[in-house]
Amino acid sequence: MRAPSRIRRQAVVLATAVSLGTGLLAGCADDGGDTSDTSEGGGGRTTITLGLFGQMGFKEAGLYDAYMKLNPDITIKENVVERNENYYPALVNHLTTDSGLMDIQAVEVGNIAEVVDTQAAKLLDLSKHGKKADFLEWKWQQATTADGQTVGLGTDVGPMAICYRKDLFEKAGLPSDREEVGKLWAGSWDTFVDVGRRYQDKAPDGTTFLDSPGGLIQAILGSETERFYDSSGKVVYKTNPAVKAAFDLTAEAAEDGLVGNQTQFQPAWDTTIANNKFAAMSCPPWMLGYIKGKSKPDAAGKWDVAAAPQAGNWGGSFLAVPKSGKNTDEAAKLAAWLTAPEQQAKLFEVQGSFPSSPAAYDMPVVKDAKNDMTGDAPIGTIFAEAAKNSPVQVIGPKDQIIQQGLTDNGVILVAQGKSPEDAWNTAVKTIDNNLEQ
Repeated sequence: MRAPSRIRRQAVVLATAVSLGTGLLAGCADDGGDTSDTSEGGGGRTTITLGLFGQMGFKEAGLYDAYMKLNPDITIKENVVERNENYYPALVNHLTTDSGLMDIQAVEVGNIAEVVDTQAAKLLDLSKHGKKADFLEWKWQQATTADGQTVGLGTDVGPMAICYRKDLFEKAGLPSDREEVGKLWAGSWDTFVDVGRRYQDKAPDGTTFLDSPGGLIQAILGSETERFYDSSGKVVYKTNPAVKAAFDLTAEAAEDGLVGNQTQFQPAWDTTIANNKFAAMSCPPWMLGYIKGKSKPDAAGKWDVAAAPQAGNWGGSFLAVPKSGKNTDEAAKLAAWLTAPEQQAKLFEVQGSFPSSPAAYDMPVVKDAKNDMTGDAPIGTIFAEAAKNSPVQVIGPKDQIIQQGLTDNGVILVAQGKSPEDAWNTAVKTIDNNLEQ
């Protein structure tokens, strides 16, 4: 379900959600689009259309039907493109030409900065419809221009935790209780890697501490306020010490054999989940669905979730309303309703998408949530704490290109035998070439 670009694939994995009650995986629509009308006819009604990527779960969670019951004069249709790498370029083209747009358009977090910077004039200011107090401060800020226009309302977020195999930790002589595990590396990614060395000293044959170098560098950088751009919009990934430190620490872990040598979300990586080849991984809520889908049945309950060394975020999306739409007022009302705390909680219950609204965190379906793979772990509470403590991050228009270069053309090469210096140079060359396109 993942496209060639790992970061662009992120939107599809966000759609690979876990049903918290049954552990069931949801499917995806075809790339050609799936336009579905959830009403029985729609005659005489106002039709609101949504352009989405992946399976965002609004229809599956029954939200469209609930809204239409409250508003009998509204019909809702959605058009779904499976992969964000196909969806987003078309969205930019439609915004540029003011044609072919849906009444509501989804925007993935990796693209929101570019939309804010270049397309805000084409989008409705949703600060007049959504309630800022309902959202995480940093989530609201990501979709807000310097002059205060909010171009998108947040749907979900990807607060980071660490998922780990209790049985493999025990075999390596490490504690398996989630509180004790979290204390092992609290506050420091360097300490986290040191724990990996302790694991590797007594690791069960054929296993590594972590699944991949890509997951590690993603988690480290996800906990930084400034990564690839500074607050003025300048590209600083080559000169930002935090980026080089994250690369070097990940490369060090790869050289020491603490991480697997596969690229995440590729078939070979999938088999490492099925065959229990690693003990831990960077784990936003949506990753639980991926673990479920790729694991053998006997893995259920053997996983647990501990707090990450530092809070961070990996994933999320927004709903925007183009000004050129035929039904902008009704579309804005629907976007605000779909992203209200109660609906976000329902979406988490059914789809596994973690709310961007703190008001949802105390609702029973979130607070008391459990997952088949992680047993009695209070995942709602763990992820809520990570979400509330994640930094307000500077998001740049080409973050996806830079992140992909550091992972798929960078640290993975160290795990496959290249020197850290050569891997860094290859990543920089690839990134700079792509940024000039």
